[in-house]
Amino acid sequence: MDRLPCVLLSATTDLRGLFGPALAEIADRVEILDHPAENPERVRLALAWRPPADALPRYPNLAALCSIAAGVDNLLACPGRPPDLPVVRVVDPDQARAMSGFVLWHAICHQRRFQKYAGNQRDRLWRRLYPRDASGVPVGILGYGRIGRRVAADLAALGFPVRAWSRSPQDTDPGVVHHHGPDGLAAMLGETEILVNLLPLTPETRGILDARLFSRLRPGGLLIQVGRGEHLVEADLLAALDSGRLAGAALDVFATEPLPPAHPFWDHPAIRITPHEACEASPRAVARTLLAAAEAVRAGRVPPDTVDAARGY
Repeated sequence: MDRLPCVLLSATTDLRGLFGPALAEIADRVEILDHPAENPERVRLALAWRPPADALPRYPNLAALCSIAAGVDNLLACPGRPPDLPVVRVVDPDQARAMSGFVLWHAICHQRRFQKYAGNQRDRLWRRLYPRDASGVPVGILGYGRIGRRVAADLAALGFPVRAWSRSPQDTDPGVVHHHGPDGLAAMLGETEILVNLLPLTPETRGILDARLFSRLRPGGLLIQVGRGEHLVEADLLAALDSGRLAGAALDVFATEPLPPAHPFWDHPAIRITPHEACEASPRAVARTLLAAAEAVRAGRVPPDTVDAARGY
C-alpha cells in the first residue's frame, strides 16, 4: 500500500521534534514530510499548529488539515485555507483526565482555602480556617463537550453542585444540571461560585469573560480559565479582582503567549499562572488521529473528529 504524504506545518512548534517517535510508528502508512515539501501536489494531509501564513496555498491537493490538539481555532483562521477543507481535532481520553485533574485541584484549593494557608505558612501563623463542604460551593462549566463532561462528572463525584452551559441542549450525566442558550447562561451564572471556562474560541465566545459576566457570578468566586486566551477581557478581570467581585483566578491560557514579563497578571496576588499546560494531547493520540484521517482520505470518507467549521468546533 502506498504511503499517504503528510506535511508538517508550524511557524511556532517543532512538530517533528515533539511527535517524531510517535509518527515513526505509523510511517508504514503515512509519509511524513517537512515544509516546504518537494512535489507539493502529492501532499494529501497536513499536521499543523499555527502554520505559516503562506503555507496552505502551496499544497493544492490537501484533503484534511489535522490539529495537534483539541483546539482548532488557529487552523480555521489560517490564511488560504479552502472553506471546504476538513479540519480534524484530536480526541484523547488522557487529555480529558489531565484537564479534570487540573480543574479539580484549583476548585479544591478554593473550597479548602489552601491559598490562605500558604499565606499563613509564610507568616508563621497557626490558624484553622474551617472550610465549607463541597456541597456549598457551586461550580459552573462553560462548554459541555467531551472534556467538559469529564470535568463535570469528576466535580460532581466530589460533592460539588455542578451546572454546565452550552449553546444548544445536551443530554447530561448524573449530578449535572444543564443550561443552554442566553437565558440558560444567565441562570447558570447566578448559581455559580467557581466558573470553569472550557469553551472553544468562536466569534460568539471571543471576549465572553467580561465585566458583565463577572457581575452575574456569586461574589467572592473563582475563575478557572482553560479555554482560549481570547475569551478573556483582561482589564475586566483585573477590575473584578481588585473590587472583590472575584476572589481569585487560575489562568492557563493567554491572548499573548508566552505571557510578557511586564504583564500585570504576574504580580497580582489573586492570580495563579500556569504556562498553557493544563492538558496536552499525547504524541500517540496525535499519531492515531493522523492515521485515522489518512485511512479515511484513502477510502474517500470524511475523517473522524472533523469539526463543524461554521460553529468552530
